[in-house]
Amino acid sequence: QVQLVESGGGLVQPGGSLRLSCATSRSISSFNSMGWYHQAPGQQRDLVATITVGGSTNYADSVKGRFTISRDNAKNTVYLQMNSLKPEDTAVYYCTALSHGLGRRYWGQGTQVTVSS
Repeated sequence: QVQLVESGGGLVQPGGSLRLSCATSRSISSFNSMGWYHQAPGQQRDLVATITVGGSTNYADSVKGRFTISRDNAKNTVYLQMNSLKPEDTAVYYCTALSHGLGRRYWGQGTQVTVSS
């Protein structure tokens, strides 16, 4: 059973920064890719950023230049550095991992990010 555990969410003022962490119960290299999605109340879950096993990254247009996804293979942890946060970034942020082969997707429990003055 794969476990993804997010941490680092919270309340921050507009323009501030947060770093989310996602610790996995399995080696990061056992996944084809890992990433972050977010979901605001009443809205669908949308892609924020992904990183492949080869290190390629992809970002939603709304976060390009502000968010950075990275990983620490030794710690089996993926990070999302969020800078210049805006109120519209407020959402529950979910870590996700996509397995090789059958492409099974795993989800964490989510962490709340609130951007408000």
